[in-house]
Amino acid sequence: MRRRFVFGLVACTALLAGAAFLVVGQTRVSPEAIQTSVIRTPELINRAWQLPVAATFKPELDWQSNGSRCGPASVANAFRSIGEEETTEAAVLEGTGKCWTGFCIMGLTLDELAEVALKHTERKVTVLRNLTAEEFRDHLRRANDPNRRYIVNFTRELVFGAGSGHHSPIGGYLEAEDMVFVLDVNENYRPWLVERERLFQAMDTFDGDKKRGLLLIE
Repeated sequence: MRRRFVFGLVACTALLAGAAFLVVGQTRVSPEAIQTSVIRTPELINRAWQLPVAATFKPELDWQSNGSRCGPASVANAFRSIGEEETTEAAVLEGTGKCWTGFCIMGLTLDELAEVALKHTERKVTVLRNLTAEEFRDHLRRANDPNRRYIVNFTRELVFGAGSGHHSPIGGYLEAEDMVFVLDVNENYRPWLVERERLFQAMDTFDGDKKRGLLLIE
C-alpha cells in the first residue's frame, strides 16, 4: 500500500511538473512583442468591439486560469456570448474527463475542444481545417453573424515571433481593413487585431499530425 502511495505521489508530481513547464512555455513571448506584433490602435479596437459578435462579449472576457486552458476558456466565453449556461472553464470541462489535474497537459487539440463543446450544447459544432486562404476569408465574412461563433486555433510563433499553439474566439472581421479581431483569452495579451493573411498563416500549421483550424459553433 505504501509503495502504491509513493508511486501515485511521484506520478502526480511528474504530471504537475509537466504542466508547470507547459505554463512557463506559454510566457516566452516578450512583453514588447505582445504589444508590437499586432494592431492595438485604440480607434480600430473600439470599432472592432462594436462589431455584432464582439459586442455580445460585453466587452469583457473571462481569462484562462493557466497557460494550458485557453481552449476551455474560449468555449466558455463563446457560450456566454450566445446564452448557453456553461460559461466557466470548470463547467465546460465537467463530465469530459479532460484536464482533471487542473491543467490540460500539452493543451487540447482542435478535435478535443470540439468534444468539450459538444458535451454541453445542442448547437452544431464543426471542426474546419485544411482551409484554403479563400475559404478562410469566406468564413471571416460570416464571423460577424450573431448566430455564429468561431474559435481559431493557431500558433503564436507566426504572429508574435515566439510561443506555441493557442485557442481564442474570433470577435469579428473588419473587411475594409482586412483585419481579424481575436479575443485573446490570455490576460497578458488581451484582444488584438491582425491582418487576415498573417492569422491564416498561423492557423495553417500542424498540431501533431493534423492541421490547426477553426471551431464553428452555430
